[in-house]
Amino acid sequence: MFNFIKKKTTFKSLKTYDNKIKNQAASEKKSEKASAKKSKKEDEIPEAIEEVKKRLNEEFSLCSDFVVREIVLGNTGKRVIIACIDGYFDKAILAENIIEPIVNFKADIKENELIIHLKNKILSISDLKDLTSFSDSVSGILSGDVAVYIDGEHTAFKLGLKAPEKRPVGEPDTETSLKGSREGFSENLRTNTVLLRRRIKNTKFKIESMRIGRKTNTDIIICYVEGIVSQEVVQEVKDRLEQINIDAVIASGYLEQFIQDGRYPLFPVVGNSEKPDKVAAKILEGRVAILVDGTPTVLTVPYMMIESFQAQEDYFGEYYFASLMRLLRVFSFFISVYLPGLYVAVTAFHQTIIPFKLMLTMAATREGIPFSAFLEALIMVVTFEILREAGLRMPRAIGQAVSIVGAIVLGDAAVSAGIASAPLVIIAALSGICSFIVPPLMKSGAVTRLIILIAANIMGLMGIGFVTFMVTIYLCNKKSFGVPYLSPFAPLRTSGMKDALIITPIWKMYTRPASLAKGRDYHRTTGKPHRNRGEQDG
Repeated sequence: MFNFIKKKTTFKSLKTYDNKIKNQAASEKKSEKASAKKSKKEDEIPEAIEEVKKRLNEEFSLCSDFVVREIVLGNTGKRVIIACIDGYFDKAILAENIIEPIVNFKADIKENELIIHLKNKILSISDLKDLTSFSDSVSGILSGDVAVYIDGEHTAFKLGLKAPEKRPVGEPDTETSLKGSREGFSENLRTNTVLLRRRIKNTKFKIESMRIGRKTNTDIIICYVEGIVSQEVVQEVKDRLEQINIDAVIASGYLEQFIQDGRYPLFPVVGNSEKPDKVAAKILEGRVAILVDGTPTVLTVPYMMIESFQAQEDYFGEYYFASLMRLLRVFSFFISVYLPGLYVAVTAFHQTIIPFKLMLTMAATREGIPFSAFLEALIMVVTFEILREAGLRMPRAIGQAVSIVGAIVLGDAAVSAGIASAPLVIIAALSGICSFIVPPLMKSGAVTRLIILIAANIMGLMGIGFVTFMVTIYLCNKKSFGVPYLSPFAPLRTSGMKDALIITPIWKMYTRPASLAKGRDYHRTTGKPHRNRGEQDG
């Protein structure tokens, strides 16, 4: 009996607790609605022009480049405020197209028709938008637009007059090409979209915009071709960008670190390019391009490792020569990564595999060297990286001279002083030069080279094999926005081999990569799925 009463009391307590929770949730929901309604009302553009002027001065206090001009609307006697940031546009255009028509306005119209009359007959601007939110008008002013507020109205106008100073379109220094377009992206966002639109003249080419950065409100644009790109990839890009919570986005590199797969990727998983023709080609294959205002570097996703060995000239000439050059790039990358480690492993652990005459020569050159092969190689590799960084950071006029003269002088002095042997100087120089052939993997190659060098000093060739095995597993598991990083090699897709190590003629590349275009191969000519789903070239 006692237990029954106890259980009954417990059930009653639980029911009371549930009702309390429900009432609390309903109260919080009601409070949130009231708060949202209140904030929405507070964000309305004030009807009184004095209140508008007061709020603008509060928002832009201590901003010397903020300009606010109060004028009278013709014969109506209504006051109008024009607010803008100085330097975004030509003042003569503002005076001729905005201020003069408003001051000279003479017409008898009804009170409720003033906004329509201003919009359709007075303000002769093609880019004109109505605003009812004060925060939106402030954002427009900060972006370089002109805001027009009218006394007695809750509606304002945002006029697109900005024409900021911009660098002319020229050839990018980081991606030179012998054939094809010499145009490169600039720091102006609208110029960059025009360069892409000029190459993809199709209504399916979509350009979506957003803003990221709590303090900077940086304009970001996402470009893709609808019907070619996988919508899952587009949605994933949007989700990752919307989740970014940061004060400032100054360059595209900020976004790259936020949207890349994995916190500490050893190899790049987001593409970078300054060439519009290259980005347009990637978009047409089924990728998404991300443009950031103020930077000429455009990001492309998904990104596969084989893209690091591709060059724009591969598709503008003889396919057999392009195939040879691509194989040379792959071979050069392996030379840059493995050569110093192989030298240390062979000289320290596996001298028997060296030909006898070569071993005598190497022994003669190493006579009197106070360091081990590992320390000798480490010093030369680090020295080469220092020279490379010095040549990159110095002004262009003397940067090349510093790197070239420094390498020659230091190499000769190191051999003469008995600090390093001549074969190792050649190996370090060859390894560094080969790393320049594949710029996207230059940083990754430097880290991998150092890891292999340390492993070779500990375990010889077995250490090199172990590191190679672990890196291969890492790359096989790596993905970029759901696309396997080593595609088309892992998983193996024979259709993708036509543009991998060996390049087929351009007229034979009639299918898009199976990993990108909705998970299937799509005909470039018909736009329809390939019947063999990318497993054969058809």
